Amino acid sequence: MQSITILGATGSIGVSTLDVIARHPDRYTVHALSAHSRVEELAAQCRQFEPRVAVVGNAHAADQLAALLRSMNLKTEVAWGEDALCAIASAPEVGAVMAAIVGAAGLAPTLAAARAGKKVLLANKEALVMSGQLFMDAVEASGATLLPIDSEHNAIFQCLPANYRRVPEAAGVTKILLTASGGPFLKRAVETLDAVTPDEACKHPKWVMGRKISVDSATMMNKGLEVIEAHWLFGAPAEKIEVVIHPQSVIHSMVSYADGSVLAELGNPDMRTPIANALAYPERIESGVAQLDLTQVGTLQFEKPDLKRFPCLALAFDALKAGGTAPALLNAANEVAVQAFLDGRIGFRQIDRVIAAVMDALPHGRASSIEAVMAQDAAARAAAERIVAAPGQPLKAASA
Repeated sequence: MQSITILGATGSIGVSTLDVIARHPDRYTVHALSAHSRVEELAAQCRQFEPRVAVVGNAHAADQLAALLRSMNLKTEVAWGEDALCAIASAPEVGAVMAAIVGAAGLAPTLAAARAGKKVLLANKEALVMSGQLFMDAVEASGATLLPIDSEHNAIFQCLPANYRRVPEAAGVTKILLTASGGPFLKRAVETLDAVTPDEACKHPKWVMGRKISVDSATMMNKGLEVIEAHWLFGAPAEKIEVVIHPQSVIHSMVSYADGSVLAELGNPDMRTPIANALAYPERIESGVAQLDLTQVGTLQFEKPDLKRFPCLALAFDALKAGGTAPALLNAANEVAVQAFLDGRIGFRQIDRVIAAVMDALPHGRASSIEAVMAQDAAARAAAERIVAAPGQPLKAASA
């Protein structure tokens, strides 16, 4: 019986993880669940899975959750704040941690799980994007197992040799091919993108996701962050990582080898597949996802991304090549810009311009410590907020 902590239990990844766990009560038990502010949803999850601990974002939410749990006669302990998140991520009785908190807020507890030597199921790509080598060093020092949950990285993981050690040349790997659906605006006229609304940006054609990651998919910043994540997970330099538009989202990613072979992982677009793969690794378990019927799929299409349509992808490659704290600046500026768009404070095509302005304005430091990374994160957020708050100042378009 494996004991699981789920960071971000009420988000789409957390809900899918609990769905898979519920199918295998003989294999998994839930130690702890966390949510930032969705108290009623978290209480319902506690009623079903009876975790030992539930963690929320602040004291007010903790009081609300505690009252709900008392009314259900549940004995789940309630805690709040970052220290509590780190505690449930590193608890001795926990075997695996699903790291599914969106954005920079997930860095500290995810790093705590890695330092504690846990089996880390990484759905929070931002943690690795921000801390890079520091995170990988923590995994190696503790002996933690790092398993990617993003469908693309999980696909790559499945297509690599079992003994792969982050050295592409040694395994005959010539290129990592990250597939991308292209999001909701793949064919929409570029000149009309200024008028995109938040609801339109959040209507992904293939995946059901939270609003932030849905906007990231629409701008393809999500793919850009995945490029940086792939670099750290698989040891591939920027020139060995290629993004391919694949609207059907059937091939989740591919690995190209020196002998001309290309290995691909296919499946219906459902996050329960990579979640089940990581939960049971190296075994295979039922996930609840329907088997792929290729006769129903028909045609598979591929094309190169248009960087004028998706300038955020180019910005991510630039940040990866710059190194140091550049990816942390990129991520922080993007989080502020996306939230500003969702709040109606800036237009859709201003997202990449805010990010580019922050990247141009701030020096890229060395990612020598988590404190240095977080200082750069804070500086980028402050700069992005200043830019968003100055609507009269024109923002230059990001260069492709």
